[in-house]
Amino acid sequence: MQRASCHGRRFFGIIYSIMTIRGLLESCALRIPNNIALRWCDDKEWKFKTWSRFQQDVREVAEGYATRFGIKPREENTAIILPNHPNWMISYLAQAGAGVSVVPIDPKLHNEEVRYILENAEVTVVTTDTAHLRMFMDIAPKLPKLRGIVVVDGVIFDGRKIAQADVVGLKSLMIRDGGEWYDNNVAQPSDVASIIYTSGTTGKPKGAMLTHSNFLHDIVGSLQCFGAKITDKDSFFVVLPLFHAFSFTANFVCPMVMGAQICFMQSLRTVVQDIRYLKPSILMAVPLLAEKIYAKIEEALASSKAAKFLFKIGLRGPIMHMVKLRLGGKMRFIITGGAPCPHHVLKGFNRMHIRFLEGYGLTECSPVVSVCGPEIDAVGSIGKAINGIEVRIADPNEAGVGELQVKGKIVMKGYFHNEAATAESFDGEWFKTGDLASIDKDGVIYIRGRKKALIVNREGKNIYPEEVENCIAMEACAADILVLGYTEGGVPGERVGAIIHPSEDYYKEKNGGKMPDWAEVEKATQKAVQKRCSELADYKRPRKVVISKEPLERTSVGKIRRVTYKGQLDE
Repeated sequence: MQRASCHGRRFFGIIYSIMTIRGLLESCALRIPNNIALRWCDDKEWKFKTWSRFQQDVREVAEGYATRFGIKPREENTAIILPNHPNWMISYLAQAGAGVSVVPIDPKLHNEEVRYILENAEVTVVTTDTAHLRMFMDIAPKLPKLRGIVVVDGVIFDGRKIAQADVVGLKSLMIRDGGEWYDNNVAQPSDVASIIYTSGTTGKPKGAMLTHSNFLHDIVGSLQCFGAKITDKDSFFVVLPLFHAFSFTANFVCPMVMGAQICFMQSLRTVVQDIRYLKPSILMAVPLLAEKIYAKIEEALASSKAAKFLFKIGLRGPIMHMVKLRLGGKMRFIITGGAPCPHHVLKGFNRMHIRFLEGYGLTECSPVVSVCGPEIDAVGSIGKAINGIEVRIADPNEAGVGELQVKGKIVMKGYFHNEAATAESFDGEWFKTGDLASIDKDGVIYIRGRKKALIVNREGKNIYPEEVENCIAMEACAADILVLGYTEGGVPGERVGAIIHPSEDYYKEKNGGKMPDWAEVEKATQKAVQKRCSELADYKRPRKVVISKEPLERTSVGKIRRVTYKGQLDE
C-alpha cells in the first residue's frame, strides 16, 4: 500500500485547547464581543448581530429547548430543516453546544425522505419554518418519538399540536436572560455534534456521526494547508446550504475560528448584487456557481469598449481592478468543493488576483480531505492531504491506482444505528472513500474514477443510482432499470439519466395478451417513470430517460453490467 502524510507547520494551540464549536463562539464573544458576527436581509432590510448578541441568543434559545421539551444531551437527537439564516446557526448552537446531536436536513427533500431520516435518527424535536408545516401534518403522525416542532417564522400553530408534537414559535421559545441549562450542559470534543445523512449504496440514507473534534481538526488541518491568513477582518459570503457538510465546516465553523464575519445572500437571483453590497473577502461555492460568476464577468468584459481597448494595448491591471470591483472590491479567495471545477475558471480567477482553491472531501471526513491551490498545476488533481491526517492507496494496480483511504481525527465516529455499514466502510482505522485514485511522488492525489457508481451533479450534490433505481422499481412496467450519470458538452459535473427496459408481461396483461405498439409502450413507460420519480428530491430525478427495446446486459450472477452503458447517454 502507498501512503502520503501531510505534516503540519505549527498547531493552532488555542483552537486545539477549545475543540468544540460552542467553544469557538464563546471565544469570539469574549475576544471581540462588539464585532459584527452575522449580516443578513429580512423584509428588504439589512440587519446585523454582534458576537456578544449571537451568544446571548444561543443561550436564551437553549433555555427554551430545555424548559419546553426537556431535551436530554447525549441521549436524544434533534433536527433542523431550514434554509440558510442566522436562526439556523442559533438553533444549532443552542442544541449542539449543550451536547445534543443535531441532524441537519435538506429543506428540499420530499415528505417520505424527511420522514425516513427523522425516524431513523430518532429525532424528538425539529426546528423548521412555516413552509414545512404542511409536510409535518402528513408525517408527524408516523413519528411517535417526535414531541416538538419549533417554527422560526410566523405564529401559525404556535401553542397548538400537530399530531402528538407541540408547535412553538422561536420567539415564544426564547427565555429572556436565560442560560442556566446551557451553562450546566457543556458539549465535549468527543460529543457527536451532527448526524449528517448521506445516501448509501443500498439506496437508504445513512447518518454519519461527526463530533465537535472531527469538525475542528478538519478546519485547522485545512487552514494550515491553506497557506493564507484569515482574520476577524475577513467576511464570508454564505451561498451553499448549511445542511451540507462542506458549507457547514467552511461557512460556519471556519469563520468562528478566526472571528470573521458571516454574511448571508438574499437569494441566488441577487448574488452579484449582494456581493457588491456586502463586499465579502471569501466565497465558498460549488463549481456551477463559480462558473456562472465567471461567465458574467467575461460577458461584461466582452461588451466593454474600454476593456477591449486596454486589452489591445496590453494594460490588464485596470481591467482586473474593474473585475474585482464587480465582486465588491475585497474578494481575496474563492474556494470550491463538491465537484471538479473547469480549469479555465480556476485560472481565470487567479489572473484576477483572486486566489482560487479547490477542496476534495466526503461527509464522513468532516468533510475536507485535500486542498488544491494554484501552486499545484495538475489537471485532474485534488491536491495534497490536509495537515494531521494520512491518506493511502489500497491495493494499487500496476499503474498505482487503487481505493483512496483516509485515517485521522477528521473521520466520523460511524453511522448512526448502523454497525454493518460502519464496519463495511472501514479497513481497520482507515476509512474507505470508494474513490479510485493515485498519489504521485510529491504527495499530489489524482482521482481516477469512482469505485461506487456515485453520481456527482454540477452543484456538488451526491446521487446514488440505487436510490433512484429502487424508486423506479416500484413501477411494474419497468423490468430492467439502470440509473447512471451523464455529461453534456464535456462540462464537468453529471446529470442523472436512466435506461429502462419495459416489462413485456406487464404490457401484454394490460392489452389483452398482445404487446402494444412500441411507440405506445415507450410513451407510457416514460410517463410512469417520471411520475414515480416525482417522489424524489428534484436533483435526484432523471433528466434523460431512454427506453430500451432490448433487455439490459447482465453479469453471470444476474446484475446489470453498468460498465457496458457507461458514457452512452453523454452528449
